[in-house]
Amino acid sequence: MQSCEISSDSTDDPLSSGLRSHRQPRIVVIGAGLAGLAAAKTLLENGLTDVTVLEASDRIGGRVLSVQQGQATLELGATWIHGAHGNPVFHLAEDNGLLEHTTDGERSVGRISLYTKNGVAHYQTNNGKRIPKDLVEEFSDLYNEVYELTQEFFQNGKPVGAESQNSVGIFTRDVVRKKIMLDPDDSETTKRLKLSMLQQYLKVESCESSSPSMDEVSLSEFGEWTEIPGAHHVIPGGFMQVVDLLVQAIPARVIQLNRPIRRVHWNRSVRQEEITDAGDHNGDRRATPLGYPVHVELEDHEFVPADHVIFTASLGVLKKSHESLFSPGLPEDKVLSIEKLGISTTDKIFLEYAEPFWSPECNSIQFVWEDEAQLEQLTYPEELWYRKICSFDVLYPPERYGYMLSGWICGEEALLMESCDNETVAETCTELLRQFTGNPNIPKPRRILRSSWGSNPYIRGSYSFTRVGSSGCDVERLAMPLPYAKSTKAPPLQVLFAGEATHRKYYSTTHGALLSGQREATRLIDMYQDLYNAETTKPNL
Repeated sequence: MQSCEISSDSTDDPLSSGLRSHRQPRIVVIGAGLAGLAAAKTLLENGLTDVTVLEASDRIGGRVLSVQQGQATLELGATWIHGAHGNPVFHLAEDNGLLEHTTDGERSVGRISLYTKNGVAHYQTNNGKRIPKDLVEEFSDLYNEVYELTQEFFQNGKPVGAESQNSVGIFTRDVVRKKIMLDPDDSETTKRLKLSMLQQYLKVESCESSSPSMDEVSLSEFGEWTEIPGAHHVIPGGFMQVVDLLVQAIPARVIQLNRPIRRVHWNRSVRQEEITDAGDHNGDRRATPLGYPVHVELEDHEFVPADHVIFTASLGVLKKSHESLFSPGLPEDKVLSIEKLGISTTDKIFLEYAEPFWSPECNSIQFVWEDEAQLEQLTYPEELWYRKICSFDVLYPPERYGYMLSGWICGEEALLMESCDNETVAETCTELLRQFTGNPNIPKPRRILRSSWGSNPYIRGSYSFTRVGSSGCDVERLAMPLPYAKSTKAPPLQVLFAGEATHRKYYSTTHGALLSGQREATRLIDMYQDLYNAETTKPNL
């Protein structure tokens, strides 16, 4: 792991915060996703009880969103528990019986792909032809061999040359293409099909990484993401059940919905006249105490005082609004890390049918555009956004999901999809399915449901990735609490940062989000441990 030089003042004497021993520290958690709820739960269970969770939207869960559609529970957000033993989300689900009815199709070992594991993936070309299964398997072996090479650059510290070449997409495309073109046993037609499949595989990889293109994903950092051993699982009753388990331990008074924030004023930067003006605006002249180092200003101009704030909003929100969200502004190195790290949108499109038009053994329909075989970068004009849809998966078992397909799209094209109405998306997907399967009689779906993470103003993206030019040090820097400097006399740990993008090894995952919330709560618990130990051992006089 690369060494990062980041200063911290987390060892300051907690008494320097000016807290009087007769009151609890006031802690505000911003965001009620997995990170925020895990932080609140951990704080409360360890005796820090003056906790408030401010959630901008009208629901809890963040990027976990399970929706009931008929008898099926569909995941518009997080779907898989990635890995088992050592994964806190897995243990939470397992210990509470959430995985008892998981089928083989909802459980997988090894590297996850987007589709379920029962049956066979049908690779279809835009000419309506299915690519033979043996050819798909041959190409898949080649691709996975090169994929393993992408892991070695981080693991072995191999140099990757110029910054422009430090890209998973460029490396993979170059190496796979050379291997395909040098194969003396393949015809020109076979080589063209394999080159076309390469582009489709990279689209799938982009959806999994939630990047606009694998050309933007750092090759030198790609191998740092750590896979937890064991099977991956889908929760039959919905991932929201994990959220519900976290909330069970949090009193209802703690979580406040529909409370979007305007700004976090830290380091005692708020002025009394600002608070007074806000009180006048709200018809309430009661002064908010200035003795607190942090004040969270809400969109309605109410001020919430705090000793500590745990900020869990997404990297997408930070990219869009960090300049206006913090006063004083964030340190330059943290801003630079926010700018360098990547986050994009991966959306799902669910299509429900009265009857299946696919064969019983088909588990997915993969779209292979033969005319994209030689393209260097897959960028499309707005009207061709649908070309970024990489596949439709068959949800299994039908007894649970009915006859349901789940499509995947990422990047700017996902945002364009979000801007369309349901009718347009349903018609577009129907035409694609007819074209690639060669079946002109495929009906329009009777129902459509889709996610919209990119245009959600409180999310702005699905999850983070290490973009070319960024590193794990940027993840660590993003996670560092404010203020930094040891020499400052300012109260320590005023603003702490959690969320999947702040976990160096498990970014982009639900367990990374949960662990990051626990991590920041533990910082505060550790800081106050000596203080409360001293209080409990004080002699009665």
